[in-house]
Amino acid sequence: MTVESIYIARHGYRMNWVTDDWKSVTGLPRDPPLADFGLTQAEELADYFFSLPEDARPTVLLSSPYYRCLQTAVPTAQKLGLPLYAEHGLSEWYSPVIPGTGLHPRPGSAAELRTYFPEIDESWQSIYYPSRKGEDVPDVHDRANELMRALVPTIERKFGGKHKRVALFSHAATVIALTRELLGDRDLPLRVATCTLTVLQRKHGETKAVGAWAAERLADGSHLKEGPQRPWGFEDIVVRDGKVVNDSGQPGTEHEQDKPVGLQVHLLPEGVLARI
Repeated sequence: MTVESIYIARHGYRMNWVTDDWKSVTGLPRDPPLADFGLTQAEELADYFFSLPEDARPTVLLSSPYYRCLQTAVPTAQKLGLPLYAEHGLSEWYSPVIPGTGLHPRPGSAAELRTYFPEIDESWQSIYYPSRKGEDVPDVHDRANELMRALVPTIERKFGGKHKRVALFSHAATVIALTRELLGDRDLPLRVATCTLTVLQRKHGETKAVGAWAAERLADGSHLKEGPQRPWGFEDIVVRDGKVVNDSGQPGTEHEQDKPVGLQVHLLPEGVLARI
């Protein structure tokens, strides 16, 4: 059995959009929790998934390890009675660091995150890690491409073909990059609001993991009572000389090593590498 449907959701409304007086629950910088409105959006997304016929609901859930994404995914995991897997390949996009300013933050391991979210299943080991040095716009698309070329067959092999429908919970830039790569259109105009949902169906007869899908819904917010909020697209970034403006790293990380990075080939099930 192959993966036939992919649901891609952006996280809910963030606390730091409501107030500057917020605290990172995990202690990780740049990792705000959801605002109350974002928690409501997450519940509405879960209600939508639960409202689907059982043979249309996702059966495997993977989330970015950032707190706001896990908060968004947990209600769906609870309502559908499914474990939640933390995958670093779905992480936030950061622009390249200014040299000498350190590295961008990285969330903890599944075991560490499980202390906050018992729904997380530690048996899943992340198969991809973005560089903490950041990424230019083409780089985040390359990351999405490489991740999905490995992730789809990994799910098919690791779980013995059990899962036909996959749900991914991520961030605006990453959601856009994932959608573009899966559809095979890197220039697709797309803006993604909080807790909106993209639904992709694999084209008949296709065996590839990228460029092999058709869009059923794109960043759709019809399941949200208040509709789409805080839409974002790559046209919103600040560009200079054709490249996104660099960002500062996190103070105190100047001497930390940037590893692991990229596809973790040693974690892929047998036979997956040959399909990439």
